[in-house]
Amino acid sequence: MNPTRNDLSENTRKSVVSILQPRLADSIDLHSQMKQAHWNVRGKSFIALHELFDQIATEVLEHTDMIAERITALGGQADGTVRIAAATSSLSEYPVEPGSQDDHVEAVTQALASFARTVRSAAREAAEMGDDDTADLFTEVSRATDKHLWFVEAHNESHAA
Repeated sequence: MNPTRNDLSENTRKSVVSILQPRLADSIDLHSQMKQAHWNVRGKSFIALHELFDQIATEVLEHTDMIAERITALGGQADGTVRIAAATSSLSEYPVEPGSQDDHVEAVTQALASFARTVRSAAREAAEMGDDDTADLFTEVSRATDKHLWFVEAHNESHAA
């Protein structure tokens, strides 16, 4: 851990960094999955989904930066290379074979729901450790992810379950 005058104990900071790091990997993976969907979606709602997936990717990238900066603010090192993210992400692999618009909607829905679930859990863990700031960060990310999930699920009712 890097030295800091942050008033959280070093043990708390180490524990919180260990919660933040996997979510950093997930957010890097989520960003790349949104770009994969953005580049490859086809169908009747192409332009709407193409633009939506790009908007989500942009916001996920902002969340990635917030998570990484929180790690470093606590004295940790943000391990945010693509290779590290690929090796440690908890998200399912995005299907790379050509698929229908519905296939992309389903894959994005699954990724967003999974990410939101792990971020909410991380918020609770951070709060239990006494780091309300990290809990607040995760709450902000989960709220935005829930909104993204809603927007994507609205494209096909059969995917909202």
